[in-house]
Amino acid sequence: MSDDTIRLVTVGRLIRRRRRLLAVLTVVGALVGFGVSLLFPPRYTTSASVLLPGAWEDRELLTQVEIATSSVVVDRAAAELGWSGVDGGELRDRVSARAADGNIIEISGTADTPERAQQLSDRMVEQFVAFAARVVGDTADSEAAARPEELRQLVLGTSRRISELADAADPGRTVESVQTRTELAKLRTALQEAVGKLDEADPAAGRAGMVVMGPAARPDGEAPPTRPQLVGAGALLFFLLAVVGHLTAARASRRLRTAPEITAALGSVLLGTVDGPGGPSGHRPADSGRPRSRIRRLLGVDVRWDVPAPRASDDEAGRRLRHRRVCARLRDRLPAARRLLVVVPEGDETARPAAELLAAESGDDPRLRVAGVSVSRPMVPDRDDESGVLVVLSAGRWTAEELAGISGACADAGHEIVGVVLAGPVPAGPARYAGRHRDDAAAPALAVGGNATGGPA
Repeated sequence: MSDDTIRLVTVGRLIRRRRRLLAVLTVVGALVGFGVSLLFPPRYTTSASVLLPGAWEDRELLTQVEIATSSVVVDRAAAELGWSGVDGGELRDRVSARAADGNIIEISGTADTPERAQQLSDRMVEQFVAFAARVVGDTADSEAAARPEELRQLVLGTSRRISELADAADPGRTVESVQTRTELAKLRTALQEAVGKLDEADPAAGRAGMVVMGPAARPDGEAPPTRPQLVGAGALLFFLLAVVGHLTAARASRRLRTAPEITAALGSVLLGTVDGPGGPSGHRPADSGRPRSRIRRLLGVDVRWDVPAPRASDDEAGRRLRHRRVCARLRDRLPAARRLLVVVPEGDETARPAAELLAAESGDDPRLRVAGVSVSRPMVPDRDDESGVLVVLSAGRWTAEELAGISGACADAGHEIVGVVLAGPVPAGPARYAGRHRDDAAAPALAVGGNATGGPA
C-alpha cells in the first residue's frame, strides 16, 4: 500500500473491518461538537431594508453601506437600546449591511434572542435614516444659504450693466446700437438662467427621503452554525480524521502484506496458506481476560484491515485438508526429508497455533519440530538431522529487514528455507479443532497439485 494508489476498495475494506472503531470515534466527535455548541450560545439574525429613491451610482450605494455600519450610527443605536453591558464596540461586531438590487440597503443584526435581534435591526435602520437625513439636510442648508446671495449679486450687477448700456445706447440704427442691443439680450438671458437655477429643485433634497420598508421580521431559527450543525460537523470531522489516519499509517508502514513480498524477503517459495484457529487476530486465551484485550476485541482493532481478506475454509474438514495439502507439497519438494524445523517469529500469535496444527497433521512424514525465533535477535538452533526449515508466519506483521534477519539466522545455523506458509487469522472452533486433529493425525495426507483450493496465492 505504500507504493500503490489508494482505491475505493481499500477505503471500503477499512470501513468494513474498522466499523466499530469508526462508529465510536464518530460518536466521540458528535459529543465534542455538542460540547462546542455549549460554549457558543445560540445566535439569531434578522434584517430590515431601506429604500433609497432616485438615481444612485454603485459607489454612492457603497458609501451608504459604510455609513449604515459606521461607529456614529452604531453608537446611537446602542444608546437607544440601552442594553446592560453592551456598548457600540460590541454591537459593531453584530451588525452588517449590504447593497441589494433596486437601491435597497439591507441592515442585519445578530443577538442571543429573537426579540433582541429584531430590536437591534430596527434601531439600526432608524439611526441610519436619521443620520443620513441630517447629513443631507446640513449640506442642503449651506447650499441654499449661499445661492440667494450669489443670485442677488448677479442680478444687481446685471441691472447696473443694463442701465449703463441703455444710457450710452444710440437711438439711431447704427452699428453701435445693434451691438448694444445684442449685449442687452445676452445679459437678459443670463439673468433668466440665474432665476431658473433658483427655481430648480435640489436633487439632494430628493435623496434625503429614504423609505424604511417595514420592521425587521422576528427570526424563527438560529443563525448558523446551529447545534445540530456543530454536532454533525464534529462527527464527520472525527470520522474523516480516523479514515485518513488509518490510510496514512498504512502508507507509512513498511510491513510486508502480500505473499510475493514475503517470499522474496525470505528467498523461498510459498507452499500454501492455512487457517490459524482462534479469534480474528489469533489472540492467546491467556490474554482474553485482560481489559486491554477486551477493549481491542470490542472495538475491532484486533482485525487487520490493511491485508486482503484470508481465504477461509468452509468447515473444520476444509481447514484440515489445507494443512494436509501443505504437508503433501513438502513431501513433493523434499521426498527424502524425514525431519524439518518449523520456524515461527515470536509474537505472531496467529502463526504459532497454525504451525502446531500443521505439525500434528504431518505426523512423522515428515516430522515437524516447531521453534520460536526472536525477531529482534534472531537465533535458530543448529542443524542436527533436519532437512531444512519451514517458515510459518502471518502477513502484515513483519518488515523486510526482520524477515531478512530470520533468513540470515537460518543460513548461519546451516539450514535452508524450503518453503513459506502463511497463516490467516480466521475464526474457528479451537476446542473442537484441537480435540480432533490428533486423532486423525495418522490419516494419509492428500497429495494435491498447486492449483487446488488453499494452494499458493
